[in-house]
Amino acid sequence: MTEAKLPQKRFFRQRAHANPFSDHQIKYPICPSEMDWSVHYPDYFPSDKKVEFADLGCGYGGLLVSLAPVFPDTLMLGMEIRLKVQEYVHQRILALRQQENAYKNISIIRMNAMKFLPNFFEKGQLSKMFFLFPDPHFKKRKHKARIIRYLLPHLLFSLFSSTLLAEYAYVLREGGIIYTVTDVKDLHEWMVEHLTKHPLFERIPDEEALADPVTPHVMASTEEGKKVERNQGDKFLALFRRVSDPYFSGAN
Repeated sequence: MTEAKLPQKRFFRQRAHANPFSDHQIKYPICPSEMDWSVHYPDYFPSDKKVEFADLGCGYGGLLVSLAPVFPDTLMLGMEIRLKVQEYVHQRILALRQQENAYKNISIIRMNAMKFLPNFFEKGQLSKMFFLFPDPHFKKRKHKARIIRYLLPHLLFSLFSSTLLAEYAYVLREGGIIYTVTDVKDLHEWMVEHLTKHPLFERIPDEEALADPVTPHVMASTEEGKKVERNQGDKFLALFRRVSDPYFSGAN
């Protein structure tokens, strides 16, 4: 068998951002129980294992590849809306699996996390979610497109059901952690403000956040993180823990 070669990134370049409100003709299961995970993690099925780590907007897969050997028994999924970038990561994982007989616990799917997250994950399924160097959308009219957003209640939806943060709280188990990193101070403060406002999240103190064994990976393993280091830029880190629901005793 010919040894698989790692894909060359230059053949998979695509514009940095995609409109999350557009119809990207993405296939998704009607509910989590309808998702066939065996095509993503064939070595782990049939079994009762489920994805626990989710990297939303995973880019070129640096975090997945970095964490795979650190948590070899944990299934991790990258979610990327850009078709060419998703295909690059898919081919990269296949090549790594063949070359090293490892990395079988990571995979990627083309998905719009702003629309379909609950279609893939059950309540309290995830233990870690990652939002690394997300698109800051500096223009005010673009703020609604930020992947972490917090909308006020309106006529049709309640505070919890109308926000993406409520969806993150739904799929993240109690005690689970959201990791955010950006090189844009304004965006960092914006994310911290809105995550802090949500009653199901509490910020992890900086000292504890820096001691988290995952933190070095989220700070330095992604393409954007490496670019910031090359340019000697700043990185702003904030971790948030999913807390118990104050209104429903025992809720995840």
